[in-house]
Amino acid sequence: MPVDTKLYDLLGVSPTAHTNEIKKQYKKLARQYHPDKAGPETAEKFKEISFAHEVLSDPEKREMYDRFGEKGLMEGGMGHGMEDLLGHIFGHGGGSMFGGFGGGPFGMGGPFGMGGGKRRPQKRRGEDTVHPLKVKLEDLHNGHVSKLKLRKKVICSACKGAGGKGNAVQKCHSCHGNGIKISIQPLGPGMVQQVQRVCPDCAGEGEIIDAKNRCKKCLGKKVCDETKILEVHVDKGMKNGQKVTFRGEGDQQPGIETGDVIIVLQQQPHDRFTRQGDDLHMDLTIGITEALCGFKIPIQHLDGRELLVTNSAGKVVEPDSVRVIINQGMPMHRNPLEKGNLYIKFTVVFPEKSHIEVEKLKALEAFLPPRPKPMDFEGDDVEEVMLLNFNETSSADDVYRSDIYDDDNDDERGGHGHGPGVQCATQ
Repeated sequence: MPVDTKLYDLLGVSPTAHTNEIKKQYKKLARQYHPDKAGPETAEKFKEISFAHEVLSDPEKREMYDRFGEKGLMEGGMGHGMEDLLGHIFGHGGGSMFGGFGGGPFGMGGPFGMGGGKRRPQKRRGEDTVHPLKVKLEDLHNGHVSKLKLRKKVICSACKGAGGKGNAVQKCHSCHGNGIKISIQPLGPGMVQQVQRVCPDCAGEGEIIDAKNRCKKCLGKKVCDETKILEVHVDKGMKNGQKVTFRGEGDQQPGIETGDVIIVLQQQPHDRFTRQGDDLHMDLTIGITEALCGFKIPIQHLDGRELLVTNSAGKVVEPDSVRVIINQGMPMHRNPLEKGNLYIKFTVVFPEKSHIEVEKLKALEAFLPPRPKPMDFEGDDVEEVMLLNFNETSSADDVYRSDIYDDDNDDERGGHGHGPGVQCATQ
């Protein structure tokens, strides 16, 4: 597959399309977008499809484009001013080198027969710089200003980005200023290989600077390192992964529009709350008495407030049940007066074994709902069994040995054998 498919997309063909299919599709689009037929407003579109046809219908140019994309076309010597059209097609700057209508192989002016006026040149845009910023959940709830120390490259103030004084900077004659050298190596009879490598004379810069006239401050690099402090305003309600953009604060390069610095928020885990959208979730452990008889439990919120979580007596809280507190979640971004909800999942802890005496349990039973009426089982095939404690990490044999065979009253249980006196262990 080619490294770039924009020219194929312009013609509406597949990267594997045959040359005949490309020519056929071009003729169809040329009739549709030719300015003489469709009007001057289609001139730009006609330029693009004509250029795409010229590249893709030529086997050598097509191979160069498939392997190296836009850079391959630039280095393949497509003609003077080709940077402008390539910049227009591939999304960066460049002015038009085409003249007025009339003449040319397509009935229009310019090297490729395409007309239209001149466009104001645009700078190629530099890359954005992305930095992560770890923030606490409290910062996202309350808002916060973080200071970020950033090292960036700025244009040298001494040489104004020239790299030296006078005519110190010269275009590299070895690579013609491209920074890349392309050579053809034979592989065998009728077979060659195109090799692309960084120009050894200019180290890929496309320029050579005379050492005597080189800038003393930047040493010919045209840029210097600078430290800058950025204040990142984390607004209330911002979320994990949200971006804060500083326009034009990226690394500077001569002749290139400076990119942005993009700060990506990374929320750190909290020891009590978890966040889902604008809602907060937390776990709360209570005892059986609180679950049955009510409670008042203080909870410290993210903004320092104490919330007294209250449940009235008689409103039983079941194990693993979830209760909600309205409008106590996260503030909504750019509308902090509106908030999500706080959801609390309850874990109910029951008393330890033998914590209450049997007589007191009977008294407690009088206050609890009555038992369901037991069914009347009679007959010789009815066998009563007892429940034993079982740890999920233990095997049934471990339970059998620990809770049955270790009993001192072995005679009543039929000794250590598997006689009829052995009870069943039921989870």
